[in-house]
Amino acid sequence: MTLRHLTIFIFVCDEGSMTRAADKMHMAQPSVSQVISELEKHYNVRLFERLGRQLFLTVAGEKLLTYARHIVNLNKQTEEAMRRFGNIYHVRLGASITIGECVLIDLLKALYKIYPENQITSAIHNTAVLEEMLLTDKLDIALIEGRVQSEFLITSPFMNDELIFIARKNHPVAKQEKISFLDLENVDFFVREEGSGTRNLFEQVMNNHNIHCHIIGTYNNAETIKKAVEAGMGISVISKLSVRAELESGELCQLKVDELVFKRKFHIVYHKNKYISETLKTIINFCQHMTGVE
Repeated sequence: MTLRHLTIFIFVCDEGSMTRAADKMHMAQPSVSQVISELEKHYNVRLFERLGRQLFLTVAGEKLLTYARHIVNLNKQTEEAMRRFGNIYHVRLGASITIGECVLIDLLKALYKIYPENQITSAIHNTAVLEEMLLTDKLDIALIEGRVQSEFLITSPFMNDELIFIARKNHPVAKQEKISFLDLENVDFFVREEGSGTRNLFEQVMNNHNIHCHIIGTYNNAETIKKAVEAGMGISVISKLSVRAELESGELCQLKVDELVFKRKFHIVYHKNKYISETLKTIINFCQHMTGVE
């Protein structure tokens, strides 16, 4: 039993005649008769009473007609819905927390303006979570601040960034003309959580210089870290993008420590087996041009 069988059956019911149904469908009458015969054999019921040249639906035929109309109509709705869906490109975009706080909304606004026909869903997580989501096809692309570990992921730089030391202006260490590595070991730090790109870069640079920090707070967002530092409870290393407003207003100040540099690039990341459609390629190129990657 196929949709073709049901469609022909509906035409026969509506026309009350196999001949008229055949004419409407531009088919030979014997072909229509064969379809009805196949339906009756398939369900092992009589669908029509044939009285002279007239057809009358049996009770079984009336029941099948109800289902047939529903099935054919549902198939039509499915076709229309899926074709509309095909004209709209859906993108699942992930961003690590610093990018999510500083870049993502402006990027989404620009994308919606230029590509209003596309639907973009977004999620913010740390680098480790985003990497797992890319590997399990829960995201199409991700904007990541950290270094990815999987060999199955392709990375492409799209923005430059730098981490800086921040403190409240009246914090004791901020008053020093020169800050030594030992000074850093004697202050309290607020840092990002394990798995974040910011935390990984911070630990990498500090370990390279054999600096042991005293961490008293671990948070998964920049806002809480900034509030803790503004309260004078300690210092932190954070993306310069995240504290532009606070540096300009004077709520926080930047600490400069010789030899400690935390420069990095943000990356667009996707699975190496991911099908990169023209639309997705356009969005990737847009991200790179919008942020002016070097």
